[in-house]
Amino acid sequence: MADVLDRVEPVQTSRRPVRTPAARAALGRSVLLHVVIVLGALVMFFPFYWTLVTSLTPGSGLSSTPQLVPADASLEPYAQLFSQLPFARVVGNSLLLAVITTIVQLFTSATAAYAFSRLPFRGRTVVFGIYLATMMIPLQVLVVPLFAELRAFGLVDTYLGALLPTFAAAFGIFLLRQAMNQVPVELDEAASLDGAGHFRIFWTVILPNIRPALATLAVFAFMGSWNSFLWPLVVLRSPELQTLPVALAGLQGQYTTQWDIVMAGSVVSIVPMLAIYLFAQKYVIQGVANTGLK
Repeated sequence: MADVLDRVEPVQTSRRPVRTPAARAALGRSVLLHVVIVLGALVMFFPFYWTLVTSLTPGSGLSSTPQLVPADASLEPYAQLFSQLPFARVVGNSLLLAVITTIVQLFTSATAAYAFSRLPFRGRTVVFGIYLATMMIPLQVLVVPLFAELRAFGLVDTYLGALLPTFAAAFGIFLLRQAMNQVPVELDEAASLDGAGHFRIFWTVILPNIRPALATLAVFAFMGSWNSFLWPLVVLRSPELQTLPVALAGLQGQYTTQWDIVMAGSVVSIVPMLAIYLFAQKYVIQGVANTGLK
């Protein structure tokens, strides 16, 4: 009897996993969510792709039916862009202003945020609230008084005149203050017991712990200065001081516009911002998550 049982092979039954209605509904929602995200990404990416295709098609215009593949791809629009404009000087102006603005904003925002976060003084909350209220004042309202003030000091049509209004930003102070509030105060107290003053605590304790927020502010400050149009248009008069957005706007004529050249300039203006964001993407995500920004 034992030999017979040994020779009998067990019957293998294959059962498919049974999904409950709740599991099937969750799977359907997940698939739908991913489809919506992919479609949204394609819709947002299409203008950039169309810009690139137009910049590689000499003589092309903004037709109602855009070409998804360039018929005769060429770098001629880029060559014409650099021949019609002192484009290297224009890009250099924008890069200079953006780098200086970013560095100075990091310094001013970090020091002011440290004062609002770590230094107890009377009226701190009120002063911080008033400073945040300035974020609700649009630049268009401040252009005339700022221009009159700079003209009185003889700073119109100078790099310093274009830079001064950008040296301090309420958003940067708010962002870094939120990040500093997440750093435990016990670290400051431990450093104070070792004889550290405010400057050493700020430099060796606070700043290393808010690097994601600093990277986030650096990206925002660089992008804000690089894309700035109204203030450089008002304060910078000389062609050799023009920034990239102002120079690109000058390429659009009253009756005809060479859109292939304009799009070539747009591609050139996008590349630095894309490179900086890709480089600091991890820190930007951490900074936004740690500071509670949405």
